[in-house]
Amino acid sequence: MYRYDTHDQTLVDERVAQFRDQMRRYLEGKISDEEFLPLRVQNGLYIQRYAPMLRIAIPYGMLASYQLRKLGEIAARYDRGYGHFTTRTNLQLNWPKLEDVPDILADLASVQMHAIQTSGNDIRNTSTDQFSGIAADEQVDPRPWCELIRQWSTFHPEFAYLPRKFKIAVTGAEDDRAAIQVHDVGLRFWRDDAGEVRVSVLAGGGLGRTPMIGSVVCEDLPWQHLLTYLEAILRVYNQFGRRDNKFKARIKILVKALGVDEFRRRVEEEWAHLKDGPQTLTDEAVAAVTEHFVDPERREIGAEAIEAYEALRADNRAFARFVTNNVTDHKVAGYKAVTLSLKRREHSPGDVTSEQMGAIADLADEFSYGELRVTHEQNLVLTDVPVDHIEELWQRLDELGLANPTVGTLADLICCPGGDYCGLANAKSIPVAHAIQERFEDLDFLYDLGPLELNISGCMNACGHHHVGNIGILGVDKKGEEYYQISLGGSQGNASSLGKILGPSFYREDVPGVIDKLLQVYVGERTPDETFLDTYRRIGLKPFKERVYA
Repeated sequence: MYRYDTHDQTLVDERVAQFRDQMRRYLEGKISDEEFLPLRVQNGLYIQRYAPMLRIAIPYGMLASYQLRKLGEIAARYDRGYGHFTTRTNLQLNWPKLEDVPDILADLASVQMHAIQTSGNDIRNTSTDQFSGIAADEQVDPRPWCELIRQWSTFHPEFAYLPRKFKIAVTGAEDDRAAIQVHDVGLRFWRDDAGEVRVSVLAGGGLGRTPMIGSVVCEDLPWQHLLTYLEAILRVYNQFGRRDNKFKARIKILVKALGVDEFRRRVEEEWAHLKDGPQTLTDEAVAAVTEHFVDPERREIGAEAIEAYEALRADNRAFARFVTNNVTDHKVAGYKAVTLSLKRREHSPGDVTSEQMGAIADLADEFSYGELRVTHEQNLVLTDVPVDHIEELWQRLDELGLANPTVGTLADLICCPGGDYCGLANAKSIPVAHAIQERFEDLDFLYDLGPLELNISGCMNACGHHHVGNIGILGVDKKGEEYYQISLGGSQGNASSLGKILGPSFYREDVPGVIDKLLQVYVGERTPDETFLDTYRRIGLKPFKERVYA
């Protein structure tokens, strides 16, 4: 993992002191609500429906065990004993007191964490593949490049007040697990025939009120020009992006309005002033960052241990279910990545208690070299688990309630906090998620359905990514009543697509039954080995619509 140098630590410590003074003056009435708003959002502090909310940055989803342990301590001391992991791999505290926030930020700084630029019209937390550095299909490890973007974008003076928030996603694998096509900018790192690193740059993707798939702006960018090209894109957006209407202020609207060819022309024109300038990356600069992302000193796992693991998987049905769904192949033989499910009906999707955070940190130290990842699906990953330790890890996770063998199934749904917390939400999301989980909890049925992504958002801001769910659920407000709109056919990854609305919306209590009917159509129409998405793409929306509204 990247470790702060003296410059990083000084910068974060000074920001904490600055905000402590700003908070003091606000609480003393010397700063108005209007004046305080831009100050607090630059430090990740929101005012939600019932209480403040603090969003803590987890850069590109990487967490050290000591950082997770500190997050658990903070949640216990300053909140209600739990935190919420988001689809941007950040952690949200939903009940902190305003006067405690400077102390929380100071505690975060003590373990090289912060809440800077997790809100506001700036460049947000860069996200990437949760299996970066260990994936077998990876061409380029994206973590050093994410760190370079983080250093470039944090406190960038030119981009502190963009037309709207700006999100970047990065992948270096053949299979896109970072959803780069639905971000303001998506970056795919690859290698040419000579082994040189190149970058494909997409722009204009995004969800929200007007969902769009990003367009390729540059297919073959040399890595040296990564930051200067990003700067050119941001300059064009900053200059020409809409500022008169916040719903039309995202870069996707600009790309759509100009057309990708004209947008590309303007970027290239701006880039001409930046190319080969001071921010051009050098071998030395990249090497200095890359040395932070070295492989741990893994012990060699012998053939006997691997055979014993496979034998246990064959003999123990419960263990086999866990392995099939929650364990992912690793680039090193004898090692696996293990996903910890944060999806239980006892908690909101993505929630984890203070006690669980401390216990997971201990497991990371014991089983995964002290490192974790946060996934965009609101789960956690231990990235380097030897196969001869997976059974013990599974048993320990089961004791913590984190061994649900349902990752990638209907039960592994994505869900925003919705109307239970968020002041922007039109409807509640969490009760819908719980009702669906309760309706479809039979493991044999879930496994028979196969891979299926169900995403729930409480409003058009789409924090639950409902547009790219195979089944998407959107809470809407109709004359003060909560209704839920269903969409089908969304997907993320290499062939990202946006879901199509099924038809008129439904009452909350009707949603599980509607999902049941959709699944009945799928089960009745599928061919062998077809996923839900495959079947939908083959037969279209009509059969599903006819069944639901019959």
